[in-house]
Amino acid sequence: MDSIYKGYPFGTAILWRTKTQLRSDRRLGPFELPDRDPDYPIDYVLDGQQRLTSVFGVFQTLLEAKEHEEWMDIYYNFSAGEDLQRSQFLALPPDEVDLSVHFPIKTFFTTVDYRNATERPDYKKQAQIDDVQAAFKEATIPFQTIETDDRAMVAIVFERVNRLGVKLDILQLLSAWTWSEEFDLQEQFQDLANELQPFGFDGLRYDPNLLLRCCSAVMSDDASPSGILDLNGADVRDRFGEIRNGLLGAIDFLQRNLYVEQFKNLPYPTLLVPLTAFFAHKEGQQPNYSGSQIKELLKWFWRACFTRRFSAGVLKKLNRDIRQAKALRDNGSLGLADFSCIVSAEFFSETRFTIGSVNTSTYILLLAQLQPRSFITGQPSTLREALLVYNRTEFHHCYPRKFLKSQGRSTQEINRLANFAFVTRADNRKLGGHAPSIYRAVMNKDRETEILTSAACPISLFSDDYDQFIVDRAKLLKQEADRLSIAGLDS
Repeated sequence: MDSIYKGYPFGTAILWRTKTQLRSDRRLGPFELPDRDPDYPIDYVLDGQQRLTSVFGVFQTLLEAKEHEEWMDIYYNFSAGEDLQRSQFLALPPDEVDLSVHFPIKTFFTTVDYRNATERPDYKKQAQIDDVQAAFKEATIPFQTIETDDRAMVAIVFERVNRLGVKLDILQLLSAWTWSEEFDLQEQFQDLANELQPFGFDGLRYDPNLLLRCCSAVMSDDASPSGILDLNGADVRDRFGEIRNGLLGAIDFLQRNLYVEQFKNLPYPTLLVPLTAFFAHKEGQQPNYSGSQIKELLKWFWRACFTRRFSAGVLKKLNRDIRQAKALRDNGSLGLADFSCIVSAEFFSETRFTIGSVNTSTYILLLAQLQPRSFITGQPSTLREALLVYNRTEFHHCYPRKFLKSQGRSTQEINRLANFAFVTRADNRKLGGHAPSIYRAVMNKDRETEILTSAACPISLFSDDYDQFIVDRAKLLKQEADRLSIAGLDS
């Protein structure tokens, strides 16, 4: 409201006029729109719904808000004073309104209500509010209308507006195209997310674009926005069971072979898309996968993680991987992992441990493949619990931070990947902040070799020479990375 009053630009609404009948959301904020006249032309809002909702909600007087507690009237604030930055309008609940200071602008376009409201202030304020009303009466809402039945054109609009940093809801548009009385894509996605909750992947509900890419991967070789919007609604409905099976198969593969216990353990969520394409199958089918197919998937997974494959040029690489995943499934073609991957020891010695980053997530999964043991007892660690918690409490320094700080080491030096291992909080308390040569005494001596091997730790851990330890452990970790990314590992 303040931008309209001051003449500031507030964005152009993009409308789409089409003969195609779509399922649309008839709610504008808390207001339920009445049924439309079938003979009256209708435009769908592609961009600008929040702005249009604000303008409509402030000035319309015919509809009752469905959610009174969440909607407040807007008032011009006489006491605000002219200010280029500070807003001269307030959203207020009824019990905070002082009509000697606050003027209800919802009366601006209703003659009787405006006359009644302006009888209260003195003449000076009336002249002031007349000027404010005039600004709104003269304002126009800029909009552009696209008139087409060509979905490809609409897809291009989506892509170009997205480049300007405006997030558009592709899921809503595709849901409208695929909707029928028996099928609602958004509801199907919610049901699928609920089904995935016991497996730790219900977080997919917050990434609808990823789910849409999985749909498009199964049904075509194009996971771009234009490819998604080109999907046929009837085909999506008919093949949704196939898409569901692909996702469940991908998750089962990740958990059985890679210890990916939950969605946020994935270095790249995008990794799910080619895997879904590979594992998709029709209801009633019992697919069988060979050892060479599984090894190729594993090799591709590790190479994609170590090379940060989906950090740039995502769509081109993703579409290529979708095609190769299907070729692997259909005829055993081993081209999926056919791209360069060189892992250096410096990846482990120079990269900082940061929970949630691609490199750290990859590193944690690498350590998980070794099935680490307790640093104290040598018993198998509670790996699944650690990955489900997935925070710093389950990963601790091999060379304790306190010990290294006493040597004047910087935070960057202390928090290298190569200085972290699966160490529970309980074990870490027993190890204390002592030098490794000292905390060695509390470790199970009979299982020391097993403990070190399961953590890819060299015996130089106990030398108290941090620099040599980092060099030695980085070499061991590189060997493990090479084993995974060159030969694959069939768990």
